[in-house]
Amino acid sequence: MNRRQFLQATSAVLAHQGLAHAAIHAVDVNETSLARDPRRPQFHLLPAKNWMNDPNGPIYFNGRYHMFFQYNPQAAVWGNMSWNHAASPDMIHWEHLPVALVPTSDGPDSAGCFSGSTITVPHGGGQRVYALYTGVVHDKQNETIRNEGLRESQCLAWSDDPMLRTWQKQAEPILPRPPQGLHITGFRDPCLLEQDGSYLMIVGSGINSVGGCALLYRSPDLKQWDYLHPIATGSWNGAVSSNPVDDGEMWECPDLFALDGKFVLIYSTLRRVFWQSGTLDPATLRFTPEKGGLLDLGDFYAPKTQLDANGRRILWGWIPEKRSEAAMREAGWSGMMSLPRVLRLSPDGTLRIQLLPELKTLRSDAGLPMTRSRAEVTLTLPVANGEITCKGKRGQPLHVSIQLAGNEILSIEYLPGLHAVRMADREVALDETHFPSLHLLVDGSIVEAIVSETMACTKRFYYDGDLAPDVTIHITGGVDSVECWKVRPISNDRLTT
Repeated sequence: MNRRQFLQATSAVLAHQGLAHAAIHAVDVNETSLARDPRRPQFHLLPAKNWMNDPNGPIYFNGRYHMFFQYNPQAAVWGNMSWNHAASPDMIHWEHLPVALVPTSDGPDSAGCFSGSTITVPHGGGQRVYALYTGVVHDKQNETIRNEGLRESQCLAWSDDPMLRTWQKQAEPILPRPPQGLHITGFRDPCLLEQDGSYLMIVGSGINSVGGCALLYRSPDLKQWDYLHPIATGSWNGAVSSNPVDDGEMWECPDLFALDGKFVLIYSTLRRVFWQSGTLDPATLRFTPEKGGLLDLGDFYAPKTQLDANGRRILWGWIPEKRSEAAMREAGWSGMMSLPRVLRLSPDGTLRIQLLPELKTLRSDAGLPMTRSRAEVTLTLPVANGEITCKGKRGQPLHVSIQLAGNEILSIEYLPGLHAVRMADREVALDETHFPSLHLLVDGSIVEAIVSETMACTKRFYYDGDLAPDVTIHITGGVDSVECWKVRPISNDRLTT
């Protein structure tokens, strides 16, 4: 269930000041139960309890990485949308900080502080961090979220605190309404960038019966904005649904950034995340896509990127649950952040993805059970924890099956005749310079797999009981090399402190 479906399921009972009625029925889950839940990841970022979704405004500031994300302080289901906050020295180990933004009862975000971006600007001899986010209020007559009586506007907040703990909000929205004359299907999730001395903002939107789009604005000061045009547009698939994101009429969480001499646009729609690489004309400020594809084939949504201290482009995404609302309430937690992924472009404009290399610092020296014959390698990841790298041989088939109690979680197959990989019912061609390779991490109830730096797939899995079972990996075919490790937790209680 994606975030808009959760909004639809709960918006009818949103109470005054944006507090969801669902929060009243929150299950009280104590820290001991949370810490002992084997399905809670050990080395992914998530709050100590309750619901989380989209990454918001990740930024490197004052020597630390700051991650904000959508959060319900009241329950393990969607509601009371706020910006939670964590900080890290390395994008791996995290410290919980106070919730940064919460709805203001009489403000433009009284029904929720939705997703957005941050940016650092010079201020008073130092630096100030601005957050631009979508505020939501109840307004049936002017709704921008179809059939839900909610109106979206773009709001501004800022922090002069070295640790970004305290924030001040501008009282009025900087964009109170969408452009006149457009029959839009949504208006949210602003993305910020600087270009030739101006600030540019794109906002996720869509045109009714036409398709999703990103609306482009320009400002000299982050406060006064001029609408220019849709910077990029998509196509409606012709289906009729209550949620325009599900049929391509709406784009969520657009992100536009420069990368290796070109520009990359990322957006979420049709329950998937898409990427396009191309050019941004500096005169017309129109984006021309040249290549594109899916960013992840599995349970991965609403991503956001940032630059790290070394200038690398880092991708973060929300990994949602694939279980019932009742199960989430009982567990007391829902959702997690993906591991950081480094993005780059190949010379032909293909997006390349790799897990953050520094994650190897979590590898344990302890070996993992492995058996190997001429035709097969079998590995065991005890208590659903481990990391594997595998390289295949060019021209020889390779098949990787990740299994839990004999049931397959994910299958990955290299097809030498096509020089392509089949994963999650899709085939993706590899370029001639890439041999088949796999980088895979398993953490409690999640698999993140990167194949040949070309395709990613994130998968959730569940089981009963108080102990995590072993995950088994069978590799057959032309195997050149396999390495595997246990992965150390980033906290001693799974509560990520």
